[in-house]
Amino acid sequence: MTYIIAEPCVNVKDGACIDVCPVDCIYEAEDIMYINPDECIDCAACEPVCPVTAIFAEDQVPAQWKSFTPKNYDYFKGADLAALKAKSLSLAAVRKQQQAAH
Repeated sequence: MTYIIAEPCVNVKDGACIDVCPVDCIYEAEDIMYINPDECIDCAACEPVCPVTAIFAEDQVPAQWKSFTPKNYDYFKGADLAALKAKSLSLAAVRKQQQAAH
């Protein structure tokens, strides 16, 4: 099992989940975060810190957001993880600059 980030995160991307993840398995994309199912250790550290309650255990994703489960897996399917991580770090840097400006 892994954790899934669902619709409430879209265009929010607070980043608290990234800060608490002990294995750095959360990747930042253009409009949402994704959790790498192969790297996630199911510790659930990310779930309680999400300010928009967007993180769920895979088997507990609400029905209206079930479509985010395959989207999460598809994001990593056949992907170059080093490139995804570099993109994620770049987006995170921009997000942190924007947060600091407010």
